[in-house]
Order: sequence, then structure tokens, then C-alpha cells
Amino acid sequence: MSDGLQLETDVLVLGGGLAGTWAAVAAARQGARVVLADKGYCGTSGVTASAGPGHWWVPPDPELRRAAIDKRLGLAYGLAERDWMARIVDLTWRTLPTLAPYYAFARDETGVTQYRGLRGPEYMRAMRQLAQDHGVRILDQSPALELLLHADGAVGGARGHQRQQGYDWQVRAGAVVMATGGCAFLSPLLGAHTNTGDGYLMAAEAGAALSGMEFSAYYTVAQAGTSMTRSMSYAFATYYDAAGHELPIPRGPDNSSHIARALLQGPVYCSLHRMPESIRAQLPQISPNVLLPFVRQGIDPFTDKFRVELRGEGTVRGIGGLEIVSDDCATRVPGLYVAGDAATRELIAGATSGGGAQNSAWALSSGQWAGQGAADYVAQNGLRRNARVEAIGGAGVRPTTQAAAPDLASVLDTVKAEMLPVDKNLFRTEARLRQSLAVLDLTWNAIREGGGRLYKPRWREAAALVATARWSYRAALARTESRGMQQRLDYPGTDPALARRLVQHGVDQPQWLTRIHEEVSA
Repeated sequence: MSDGLQLETDVLVLGGGLAGTWAAVAAARQGARVVLADKGYCGTSGVTASAGPGHWWVPPDPELRRAAIDKRLGLAYGLAERDWMARIVDLTWRTLPTLAPYYAFARDETGVTQYRGLRGPEYMRAMRQLAQDHGVRILDQSPALELLLHADGAVGGARGHQRQQGYDWQVRAGAVVMATGGCAFLSPLLGAHTNTGDGYLMAAEAGAALSGMEFSAYYTVAQAGTSMTRSMSYAFATYYDAAGHELPIPRGPDNSSHIARALLQGPVYCSLHRMPESIRAQLPQISPNVLLPFVRQGIDPFTDKFRVELRGEGTVRGIGGLEIVSDDCATRVPGLYVAGDAATRELIAGATSGGGAQNSAWALSSGQWAGQGAADYVAQNGLRRNARVEAIGGAGVRPTTQAAAPDLASVLDTVKAEMLPVDKNLFRTEARLRQSLAVLDLTWNAIREGGGRLYKPRWREAAALVATARWSYRAALARTESRGMQQRLDYPGTDPALARRLVQHGVDQPQWLTRIHEEVSA
């Protein structure tokens, strides 16, 4: 490969979605020079760009905020933290109005500006422009492959590949913000095609830990054969079996397990005839892309029955991710910060999904804290320009043997086969988890030994997918209870002794940083 692009900066942000752009802007506002590298095109890639994101939007009234936080804490199964919630609610309230020069916020019928909900494509276009106006240099179509480390273990930048020009890039940096998103395990989930867990793997190789990876079993209903996973409309859904008999599936956000059980028995159909006329009229403005698949297929979802499926969302609307060790979203690696779906969201969501308003507020807030933290770190520690750094990428970048590479398509099919079926990932048992881990461990070893000699970005994605799957199922095996998203058929009850986070580190042989049952961690 060519020598490619060589840059030096204060803060390097990996990922150009909602969290990454907020991180870049925040670091620049602290006076740092910032480079942002995105796997796709910053402003269109990621889950926000295809959504209609609302935010956790609570006026600065102490009673209202206390009530909002209490409600969320009541759904968190003992794993969320009030102080983090309060910080996020406050920063979100103060931040969104500042976007007005870049984003045309809607007004209600009385003329009051509505800041809470935004249109994803316009939101991300605004964030790209905001970042550029703050002097951020953006590297589009430039997936990161590995981090650079100093001899003392501090982060020193990253290396990657520019897809369109075909050259490698290297950015020396005083601090790095990991904002690469979550991992959807190649589910046909709208906007998540690039969410393959790359940041988890890069950070774990550097010594960062992961937390909450067992909470990766979130599923969203979608029209069969489509990736349209905007699920607000399904609050009004009525479900039927193939014979047209109505199924006893409750309405609401927690009915995925009911739909999954019905799907295991046969096809499931849906009708949205219960949606009020007032909401039907607003739907094209709230989520303009939701109705397009129906229009293309000649289906009227408000009168016709249409077939539905479940889409696994992994850690996108699950909550697992890189562990956070301080208020500025630092990891255990000096100079490495984390934001958005790349981070654990247990702090705000506990054991239940933070999807929607909480996740958007989290991306906005954690991005700013991580960007500020990274800029402050550089201000205190400098750039270490003459210090030697080492590229530390392993699986998918540097094979350990001369063994032939496994078939890449087969590797990807294996990940999907183990992580997407509801009878493996949603309805968990020790036997099923161990069977899947045995398959995933063999796949991981094959990648380590032979993967990555050809087009490294694809192999790196494959390695990250398998690594994330292994962390997720190891954590699921260790949490011998049912709590929130983690449902164990063999442990249906909640164990008070496990009202704590399970933190693991390591790549080839993950280890536990939180004490758990000895026989499970072996």
C-alpha cells in the first residue's frame, strides 16, 4: 500500500454520526485542532441520518425533571445513575436551541419553536456544517482500522484506509474520541449497515473495557422484506396469524418477545387501522420515509394487512459498549474517550433500551463531554510529537500465521446466524449460548490466523462483528438472571446480587473486571 495521508492534530474523532460531530465541535470550541474520520460520508452515514430523532426534552423545572428521571430510573432495573441523567437532561435542554442558525426548527400552531424532535437528514447536514465552520477537518469514506499507542499505553492516534482514493491514512493525535457507533450484527436495520462494532475492537486492543454487552437483544418490528425500522407507528398495531385471527400481542414498546413467539409459530401480519386520523395526517412530516415502502408495494397499512418481521438491533438500541470511567467519558486508556453508541448506555438506560429520546440526548451529551475531555487532555499533556507510536491492530489486520483466510462471506453469515435469530439471542439459555460461543470462538481463531491479507477494511469489520458477538454472549452467559433486555429462559427471575455492571476486557481471551460466578467466567 502507498504511504498515503499523514496528519497531525490535537484531537482525532473516529465516527461522523451524531455523537462524533458533537464531539468534534466541542473539542474545537475548547481550542483544539480536530480531525474527524468517518467510515461513510459524515452527514449521511449512521442511524440518525435516516431517522426522526427526538430528544429527552424536559424543561428546567426541578419537579418536572425529578419526575422524568424517577420514571426512567424505575425502568432501569437498578443499573442507571441519577446524576448522569440529570446532567444529560440539562445539557440537552441548553444545547439544542443553539442549532437554530443551522437547522430550521418547526413551530407548533401557536408559534412556539419545537426543539425536541428533529428530522434526521437535516440534523446531520447541519452538524456537518457546524463542524466545518469550527475548523474541523473531515475525512470521508475513511474507516479507521487500528489505534496507535505510545510505549506507556497512552493513545497516540489511529490508522485507516481511504476507500475512494485507495490510500492509507495515519493521524497522530494527542487524544482520540471513539464515536464509531454500536453493532447491529448486519441486521437489515435502517441506517446501521456501517455499525459493525469496529470501535469496540480497536479500543479493547488498546486496553479499554466493555460493560453491559449482555444487553444486546433488542428487536424492532418492521414490514417484512424492508429495513424500515422506525417503530412509532406500531404503537397502534394489531397483529394476526396467517389465517387472519387476531393475536393476543399487547401494544407498546415491550412486545418484541410476544411477536417473536408468534413468529416462531408462523408468519405474522399487521394492520395499523387503529392509528388516529390526526397522527396519520402528521406522519409524513414526523417520519417522511416510513410510508415509502408501503407506497412502493401498493399497500395501505391503515386498511390492509401486511407481513412483519423482527430486526435485531444489537447494541444500537441495546445498551452495551465501552466502559466509561469519568464524567468526561474517558476510558481506561489514557487519552481515549468514548461517545454515543460506542459507549455503554447503562448510565442512562440501565438494563432497558435507551432507544429514541434517551439515545439521542446521550449522543449529544456524551459527544460534547468526550470532545471537551479530549481537548483538555491534550492541553495538559501535549502532543508528544517525537515519541514513538505503534499500530496495534490484530484480527483482520495482521494474521498470526500463514494459514489460508476463511471465506469472508461465510464468516459474515456465521455472525448473522448466531446473533440475529430470536430463539438464540432473545430467548437465551446456557446451552444455546455455549453452542453459539463455540462456533464464534472457532470463527475468531480462523480470522486471527488468516484474515486480513487482502482488503483490510472488510476483514476488520468481520473481526469486529465476531469479537462483539463473543463479548455479548459471554456477558449473557455470566448474567445468570433475567433483567431488562437480558432474558434467560433457564434463569427467569431477577437476582438482587447481580444488580451491578458486568465489565470485561481483553480480546482473544476476555477476562472479567467485575467479580462474577467463578464457574461461568471459566
